[in-house]
Amino acid sequence: MNSTTAQSFLARVRDSLPRLHPTERKLAEFMLDFPGELASYSASELARLAGVSNATVTRLIKRLNYQNYDEARRQVREEKQTGSPLFLADRAVGIEKLFEAHAEQGQDNLRRTFARLSEPQVAAIAQALLSARKVWVTGFRSSHAVASYFRWQIFQVKEDIHVVPNAGDTLGEYLASITPQDLVVIFGLRRRPARLRDIVNQAVATGAPVLYITDEALAEHKEVAWHLRCACTAPGPLDNHAAVIALCHLLANRVMEISGASGRDRLTAIEAEHDAFGEM
Repeated sequence: MNSTTAQSFLARVRDSLPRLHPTERKLAEFMLDFPGELASYSASELARLAGVSNATVTRLIKRLNYQNYDEARRQVREEKQTGSPLFLADRAVGIEKLFEAHAEQGQDNLRRTFARLSEPQVAAIAQALLSARKVWVTGFRSSHAVASYFRWQIFQVKEDIHVVPNAGDTLGEYLASITPQDLVVIFGLRRRPARLRDIVNQAVATGAPVLYITDEALAEHKEVAWHLRCACTAPGPLDNHAAVIALCHLLANRVMEISGASGRDRLTAIEAEHDAFGEM
């Protein structure tokens, strides 16, 4: 591949628009709307979908500085793995299949994710969550919402669990507070910030065990205490996080089960306060 390799596929297409002939521009605009189509279709199929000729596809691919269509398709496939909703958009999914497709995919994600788990592993993680001096939970972008949900569940029986960083803070201010007696939980669902691996490595360097929860597209991290990889495949452009939420639910319930009398005492105290304030 030539020196423009560092440019993303979409950047190449956008930059080319002012110089294109009308039919080439029609194809380019189609590519911008559905860039993931290149990963699935041949040049002839793409031409048919966009309503242009095969020759137009060939000319545009050359203008984008690819040697051939297969080279462009390889780059699109690589970029599709980043999880961009634009790349994952599918023109072929009809509304009549929407409910069925999502339900079936969610169930398959659950089966694939839970097949990787074992009872001793889940019990060990639950015990680590319960016995840690403090539990630090973090996640970015979509992972932040899951991190907050996970913290909320565990907080029912364990007080010292925190989602970090707070607004206005830096993560480094919290990493400096972590001790080997703590536990760090990191959610790394795509699309991940570019330096997430550096953050995981810094957490490992604190000496605290790290529970790393990601989608299955990420290779196993060998340095963390536990790396749980969830199936997040979806029939549409957005990842399906049903298995991630189910995993959080499983771990939280296991923590509650092994917390015993102290956990029940905290739950009882919380319910008493709800009653006192008429909150529920």
